[in-house]
Amino acid sequence: MPTDEIKHQKNQIPLLSVITPAFNEAENLHPLYEQIVDVLEKLEMNWEWIIVDDHSFDETFAIATKLSKGDKRVRAFRFSRNYGSHMALRCGLEKAKGKCAVGMAADLQDPPSLIPALLEKWRAGAQVVWAGRAHRLGESKKTIFLSRIYNSIMRSIVGLKEIPSGGSDFFLLDRHVIQAVNSFSERNTSVLTLITWMGFRQEVITYDKQARLHGNSGWNLEKKLKMAIDSLTSFSYKPIRAMTVIGFILAVLAFGYLFAVIINGLRGAAPQGWPSLMVAILFIGGLQIMMIGILGEYIWRSLDESRRRPRYFIESTTDKTDINHKIN
Repeated sequence: MPTDEIKHQKNQIPLLSVITPAFNEAENLHPLYEQIVDVLEKLEMNWEWIIVDDHSFDETFAIATKLSKGDKRVRAFRFSRNYGSHMALRCGLEKAKGKCAVGMAADLQDPPSLIPALLEKWRAGAQVVWAGRAHRLGESKKTIFLSRIYNSIMRSIVGLKEIPSGGSDFFLLDRHVIQAVNSFSERNTSVLTLITWMGFRQEVITYDKQARLHGNSGWNLEKKLKMAIDSLTSFSYKPIRAMTVIGFILAVLAFGYLFAVIINGLRGAAPQGWPSLMVAILFIGGLQIMMIGILGEYIWRSLDESRRRPRYFIESTTDKTDINHKIN
């Protein structure tokens, strides 16, 4: 077969982008690469692997660079500082060239062997395919409990029913969804929640999330809390509405208490209670401070968005064709 015809046929094969945020994952990249190659070489698809190093302290970017030199399908980008895994996902989606993209972690907890199942749903017409976690091996009860609370809040309070009940950070997106995600310039938001909120045709498959092979997770409690607050403030006004309801209830109780004091005074019973007065003051004062804090979260995010600062800086990349890689 002539060379030109072979190239033409190869160009007709869809391109799959695999996006992997990585933070201190030097020990996991080689095993993950081997698994990805083993799975994707069996598919009738071209593919690329985009590694976004979230300013690791170990040899993550050096390993990614070595992989890139040995396989041109591997592209690596390194942030100038730690921006978080969700921003790394956003970066990967902006760099992806494929007709669809799979987002997966670098810690080998998400098996690449599941990618064919994601692609099968995509070929059947789904534009977003979630790999929902049926079981989470090797994770603490506290982590699982907090995850369930978060997913329950997002499904019931925020109203995002499409979020898998067990949660998910392993997914496939169609090119139309990728372009839609890239059209957003928000900084303080969960990219996974954003994808769910956008709609499109969404499907879910389930799998058992594996235990981490090497290293420790950088997804600490502080980052989890920030993501939860970002998700609530970005997609729901209900915290502010709850403040209004609480304020109204307290006002009704205050007027009721005032009425009781007047009645007791007319009956000759003097108001009693230094302790009860202090309890009321501290309770109401605490609620007011909490409400101011909630308002502050919304106001801060509005201010942060209005500055229009670059969402991230790329310190280095193996992709020399990416001319505008420094700022995004």
